[in-house]
Amino acid sequence: MSPASTKASTTVDARASVTSPVSPSSPPSIAPGASHAPDAPGVPGGADSRMSPGGPGFRRMSFALFLAGVATFALLYSTQALLPLISGDLGVSAGDASWTVAAATGGLAVFVLPMSALSERYGRRTVMTASLAVAVTVGLLVPFAPSLGALVALRALQGAALAGVPASATAYLAEEVRPRALVTAIGLFVAGNSVGGMSGRVITGWVAQEWGWRVAVGVIGVLAVACAVAFRLLLPAPKHFRPGSLRPRVLLGTVRNHLANPLLRRLYAIGALFMTVFGGVYTVIGYRLAEAPFSLPQGIVGSIFLVYLVGTVAASAAGRLVGRLGRRGALYAAGGTTAAGLLLSLAGSLSLILLGLVLITGGFFAGHAVASSAVGRTATEGRAQASALYQSAYYVGSSVGSTVGALAFHSGGWAGTVGVGLVAVAGVVTVTVLGTRAARVDRCGLAPA
Repeated sequence: MSPASTKASTTVDARASVTSPVSPSSPPSIAPGASHAPDAPGVPGGADSRMSPGGPGFRRMSFALFLAGVATFALLYSTQALLPLISGDLGVSAGDASWTVAAATGGLAVFVLPMSALSERYGRRTVMTASLAVAVTVGLLVPFAPSLGALVALRALQGAALAGVPASATAYLAEEVRPRALVTAIGLFVAGNSVGGMSGRVITGWVAQEWGWRVAVGVIGVLAVACAVAFRLLLPAPKHFRPGSLRPRVLLGTVRNHLANPLLRRLYAIGALFMTVFGGVYTVIGYRLAEAPFSLPQGIVGSIFLVYLVGTVAASAAGRLVGRLGRRGALYAAGGTTAAGLLLSLAGSLSLILLGLVLITGGFFAGHAVASSAVGRTATEGRAQASALYQSAYYVGSSVGSTVGALAFHSGGWAGTVGVGLVAVAGVVTVTVLGTRAARVDRCGLAPA
């Protein structure tokens, strides 16, 4: 997840840039969360013991985190494809029903930073395991919610529990995977997110068509239990983690340092803006396709989310895209692709709408993968907090997108939702342009005005 950030193409030694490759002649420094084992990088005569593609443990680690991503996104967005059914069953509007999505993503956004602090103290694997355990337990209770208020409360609790997964996973990868393989590794984790989001929506669509939305979210809860168990059995024990402090002053100081970094601030903004588009589009698309002139049944509406497979491919290919275009170039390409998809989705043809969703999904996941990996490589200390701030901004964007997108749809139809998305994409491009200018200033050796 590392959008062609902004200043990401500047020199590594100047400002922890994320675009310049690490020189083979200068081994990477050990992050504060890494151990100083004899074979750790930076130790004279030692080999880099971190994982890389083809090396020991890399496939197990990748598959384990892939499953964590599947469980996280399947649970987090389990109600999104079911909103029309929830509206009808509980007698609420699209805007009210959208809170079942916004509450989950909002809970994650609020708790991701505290959970990241726990991961600095107790370990990434421990926190991810506990988070998934609580989230899947709540997921088994969600089908029994008696009212919209109870459903929203359970979803908020579920989102708060899931907060321990994204930031801890990114920090785990930054510590356990070699820098050159980081974009690829995070891309696989993001691919798991896309598969989870897709499978959750597709499965719930068909199950709900036959047995209702409550049975559908229950099935997702059982799927998430299986993923959580497999994750814990497969994920290798960390070798480069070193416990940090839980003292509030230390945590606040780390957060302050991250927020003072202009590159990180731009990456956080980019993540939030991309997710605003995505959250709005996929919260509302079910309503559009269920209404005239399409009037599609719930199972077909849920199957629309098979488009998420495009996100799996786009996230996995993010490393190659950065290699060809650079990080800022990849961000421009992701933003342009997303905008083209939004405009195409305005057409009245179902096939053109689907093509628009393909472009929106591919652009979003590519940009998200580029941006998040840039955060992991830019932060040289407090990586969990750096990733947590990104995740917090990202899920705030999701909550804003789902809520504002639904309100825009209620007042202006699909064109209103598209308008919200285009404004967010314009923000991505603007932030990236600012990063490009900052990089030029750095290359000229001048202080920014």
